[in-house]
Amino acid sequence: MKFRFLGTGGAFDIAYGNSAALVEFKGQTLLLDCGFTVYPTLRQFQLTRGITYILLTHLHNDHTGSLANVLLHCHYFNPNCRPSILYPDDDFRDELYEFLRLQLQKPETYVDFVPLSEVPGITALDTYGLHAEKLQTYAYIFEEPDGDRFVFSGDIGKPEPLFAFLRGMPPKATTVFHDLTFSQENTAHTYYKKLIPLAQDYVLYGYHCDPTQNPEDNPLPLVYHQPELMITSQLEEAHR
Repeated sequence: MKFRFLGTGGAFDIAYGNSAALVEFKGQTLLLDCGFTVYPTLRQFQLTRGITYILLTHLHNDHTGSLANVLLHCHYFNPNCRPSILYPDDDFRDELYEFLRLQLQKPETYVDFVPLSEVPGITALDTYGLHAEKLQTYAYIFEEPDGDRFVFSGDIGKPEPLFAFLRGMPPKATTVFHDLTFSQENTAHTYYKKLIPLAQDYVLYGYHCDPTQNPEDNPLPLVYHQPELMITSQLEEAHR
């Protein structure tokens, strides 16, 4: 299993790309979130062709803004690549369908909707209301029977439910990619100081932030500073 981030910025940190990742999981490539900078990045590095599944944490624009573009591109230019959208529950599937219907008219022409339960090894944690009031969000936990566990928080302002859930799982080496904010007033994301004590039990990386604002007292590594996690850094180096 491998995570390769396409971007690590928040909604307004466009210089760092919307937070999204390509996940190599059980021989398939999964696109995790698809904000408005994702499609241009996929096109720039010719990465649209191999996507098998798309998984979304929530429907904010910096997580879904180029979803329709990706689906249209695969339909018209990648005839052997028809991604499936994985959905955690029927209500979220209905929200996704309506979201895409406004852009594609008939979403089923371009994409299949597949229950997440059909892909063993991925657990969705319902984080409703932990990012924005009355907004459905999810964190996702990936694990293979003989491998490590990886966690993608999505956007949450309160980390306690996620880590309580993790503590209830069988012990295993666990890497957590967690959104964070450096401003205590930003309650839509987790203030970095709340995560520091949790790093004792997990390999924890921060994302969904502007790395230039990283305070000196933050000991948490940022995904942006890890070349092995940034697909853009890897591919730019390969093209030199």
